[in-house]
Amino acid sequence: MSIIIANRQRARKINSRRLKKITEALLADLNIGEAELGINLVAAREMTLINETFLQHEGSTDVITFDHSAPEKPKPLHGEIFICVDEAVLQAGKFKTTWPSEIVRYLVHGVLHLLGHDDGHAAARRRMKREENRLLHELSKKFSLAQIGGASKLRA
Repeated sequence: MSIIIANRQRARKINSRRLKKITEALLADLNIGEAELGINLVAAREMTLINETFLQHEGSTDVITFDHSAPEKPKPLHGEIFICVDEAVLQAGKFKTTWPSEIVRYLVHGVLHLLGHDDGHAAARRRMKREENRLLHELSKKFSLAQIGGASKLRA
């Protein structure tokens, strides 16, 4: 199992070790024993560039997943997840949660996409959201999700 976390943003301090433990627990909950996963924590500017370049969508977004699995050599999980920390902070305020919890939600969402879940249609989106909520609830029973975050490096 290979999980690599790259913190490429500077607005929020991230405990990468804790996030890796949470990721390992998530994969264990999903009975995934073999995986190659890259998790990139980025700022809105980089997410906008990725979104516009690869998906031709305007602006930033919360999470983008790239599946790198090869059909001729399938692995249970092989891909990259880009998580926008700035977006997590904005959405946390909107949904009355914490930004670290939002980051874990985006991680779960990305892993579900790599496992073949789709949120393109209303019924599929509801099924995916139920599974996302279930997994996030299980993780929150095992970990204090707030521990992946720290004090902001930027001061107002």
